[in-house]
Amino acid sequence: MHQRDDKADKVRAMFGAIARSYDLNNRVHSLWRDEAWRRTAVRMAGVKPGESVLDIACGTGDLTQAFARMTDAREIVGGDFTPEMLDLARHKRERLTPAERDRISYIQADAMALPFEDARFDVVSIAFGIRNVQRPEAALAEFERVLRPGGRLVILEFDTPRFAPVRWFNSFYCGQIMPRTATWISRDRSGAYRYLPRSVSSFMKREELAAAMVRAGFVEIRQKVLTLGICVCSVGVKPS
Repeated sequence: MHQRDDKADKVRAMFGAIARSYDLNNRVHSLWRDEAWRRTAVRMAGVKPGESVLDIACGTGDLTQAFARMTDAREIVGGDFTPEMLDLARHKRERLTPAERDRISYIQADAMALPFEDARFDVVSIAFGIRNVQRPEAALAEFERVLRPGGRLVILEFDTPRFAPVRWFNSFYCGQIMPRTATWISRDRSGAYRYLPRSVSSFMKREELAAAMVRAGFVEIRQKVLTLGICVCSVGVKPS
């Protein structure tokens, strides 16, 4: 427990330190593709009118707010364990129309111990967050628990490109260029932008993630490869 708390505290502090420049760095270093990736995740979630959505590890609320703009979900809850991120998400919510922002709420939450009852949501999403969880399998079990039967889990995450030239360029860019430029933009001293590329390379590959979703009880796994394999959107269904 102590080791888990130490890592959680370090990750929380790291994301708190980069919160203010997080959106700008996301746009610049994905070449503005991150917004398109999130729109793909919303479409793959297949949200029906009146359904409820939990967006966990919501950060500054980009995916949460995409659900509000693109769907007729009745309720959209954004959860994150970094207070600085949630403060920015709440501020950004004010840019939405009244009909959009009134459906969004934010709560501080840990992906491995969600503060919700069983079968609470129709969709659970997590974008670029599951690799930062201490025990991803525990988070997957929690996602399964809070989903209603027939509910969908949507995971948007970076992957290792399979085409060798793209893999080489992506590795060089993420390992050598991005940490320097992102650190300069953010004026960060926490080492966040050196940690983040390492977290991608050490995380499960797409087939391993699909297998972990199956072990957690999900069926009908679908995966869509985005931007030459740099990113993958995975969807699984909780059996009815």
